[in-house]
Amino acid sequence: MIQAPLLFIGGTGAIGRQTAQHLRAIHPEVPLFIGGRNLAKAEAAAAEIGQAEGVVLDLTALDLGLGRRPFSAVVIFYMDHTLAALRFAQGRGVPFLSISTGIFEIAPEIAAYMHQPHAAAIVLGYEWLVGATTVPALAAAKAFGRVQDITIGALVDEQDAGGPAVAADFDHLAKLMPAAFTRRDGAYSWRAGEDAKATFRAVDGTLVEATGFSSIDVVGLATATNAPNVQFNLAMGVSSTRRRGEPKSTEIILELTGEDHAGQPLRTRQAVVHRGGAAPLTGLGVAMLLERLTGLDGQPPAPAGLYFPYQLLEPTTYFARLEQSGGLVLPLDVL
Repeated sequence: MIQAPLLFIGGTGAIGRQTAQHLRAIHPEVPLFIGGRNLAKAEAAAAEIGQAEGVVLDLTALDLGLGRRPFSAVVIFYMDHTLAALRFAQGRGVPFLSISTGIFEIAPEIAAYMHQPHAAAIVLGYEWLVGATTVPALAAAKAFGRVQDITIGALVDEQDAGGPAVAADFDHLAKLMPAAFTRRDGAYSWRAGEDAKATFRAVDGTLVEATGFSSIDVVGLATATNAPNVQFNLAMGVSSTRRRGEPKSTEIILELTGEDHAGQPLRTRQAVVHRGGAAPLTGLGVAMLLERLTGLDGQPPAPAGLYFPYQLLEPTTYFARLEQSGGLVLPLDVL
């Protein structure tokens, strides 16, 4: 049991609440600080969560307006262009996790780590839905002796757009990142215009139109598997469950091709689905990372370093918790 609370910056939204719910399910007594710009909203979220305190933060102050209060870890749920939260965490020597930075904006966070590499663990948590793509993809890759292609298709239901902070982050990314970071034939490049257009089949087989998206998943998966071809495509529309007249869901289609360990051609196709939408999946990843960073999972806290989420998320535990939360990994027919 950690003694100092976890600090949620921007934790009044859906993802912050989902993260708290995942933590509360396993660690009901973990203290939380819910920080925001509006005290009433922060206090209301804290009251809903329980064992939490709502506070107003001053991101222009070195101590964020929190004085000498101790914390076990800091997580921020929106894009922080000032790096105030990261500097605060480094100054306290506690782990830091951010989930909203675009792949083209990671240089400031990398620079902050390089200047204080021994301060604490920093997680670049902007994989799609914080591990929901990379953990299953890397688990599927174990069947391969050589991975040639990894193609990811994420379908976001149009009724699952998220709150104002999520909308603002996506608007920011769309304006500044019109091209899609991709790996082709072993080289990294940017897809733009017609080259960025793509299609993939949803869980129910419906063909959906998509656009290339610059997710850091591309870099992580390419590095972990040495696959020469990795791309991420994003579509917004009607999810497979809603086409059946059921509530919305979020779905991620993972397609891998290459050779098995005997050198024979191999292709796999599977989907990660959550009927609660994107927020529960994201909250699950954030909660499990906080457990690993602080040692709430019963293991020693993660040492200082710079991490992708999949480097800290244990697959067996992740899949068990995914199922418990209402998500699942579905094998799909190879098309």
